[in-house]
Amino acid sequence: MAVDFFAGCLGGCAGVLVGHPFDTVKVRLQTQDCNNKIYRGTFHCISTIIKQESYQGLYKGMSSPMAGLAAVNAIVFGVYGNIVRSSSSPNSLLNQFMAGSAAGFVQSFVTSPMELAKTRMQLQGQSDPNIRLPYWKKKRVLYKNPLDCLIKTFRNDGLFGFYRGLATTIMRDAPGFGVYFAGYEFLTEKVTDSKGNVNTLSLLCVGGLAGVMSWIVIYPFDVIKSRLQVDGMDGGAKKYKGFLDCVKKSHKTEGLTVFTRGLNSTIIRAFPTNAATFAVFTWVFMICDSSVNAKLDVDEAKSVLMLDKDIQTLTY
Repeated sequence: MAVDFFAGCLGGCAGVLVGHPFDTVKVRLQTQDCNNKIYRGTFHCISTIIKQESYQGLYKGMSSPMAGLAAVNAIVFGVYGNIVRSSSSPNSLLNQFMAGSAAGFVQSFVTSPMELAKTRMQLQGQSDPNIRLPYWKKKRVLYKNPLDCLIKTFRNDGLFGFYRGLATTIMRDAPGFGVYFAGYEFLTEKVTDSKGNVNTLSLLCVGGLAGVMSWIVIYPFDVIKSRLQVDGMDGGAKKYKGFLDCVKKSHKTEGLTVFTRGLNSTIIRAFPTNAATFAVFTWVFMICDSSVNAKLDVDEAKSVLMLDKDIQTLTY
């Protein structure tokens, strides 16, 4: 278990490094004003960020998920593992869904403030290239780092502001983790041979597909979460009173397409992130435990790709 956790943390870190740029793009597309669009799409957003903020702009806020990775892993491993082990039929899709949902619910209380800091850090520094502003206004820095962001948020808005978007995070992660684990169990069974073995490439594809499935199901909640968490971050008046108000106003002004904005970058991110997470986990695990073969046991691999979920998250 110690080796699993250590390898999982390193694999998760690798997943963040690979996937965070697309997460930054996703957040910026989700939160931009439809009446004054800065970015036309995923790749235009990437090129604009690099042009205005250099490559560092793509990695803004990355220290937040990195810092909370160990805590999130411990919660997810603990809750999911205990529920599955106590179940009479641990491999059933229903039990996988329930265990994953419980893990998603519990870890939301840790990841919600982390994501608030990450999301706000990702947005600061952007500017509309069509509007000429003084340099200092274009590069205005509200927060020095994620910790500074959380401290200032707590001072300005109290505990409510600190946990702004928590309910929406739960609505996203509880069913999202459930769909992920159930989907992963279902797809793994399809690629497992008669001896109970599955090769690395198949696991990589299965993990990516499970992540894509879960994101498609819960993505609208992620859009609302991002909008709520950055609402009023510049000290101005808040646009949204809460979840339902944000849904109504977003739909009224931007239509149904607002709830899928940034989904392309999320789906693109899923496969390379899983690849990095899986490759680093396997490499570290084989070094730390010489008894592990190049082909992992299905149950071990399942524990590995649990990390795909919220580096987030982990990154699903």
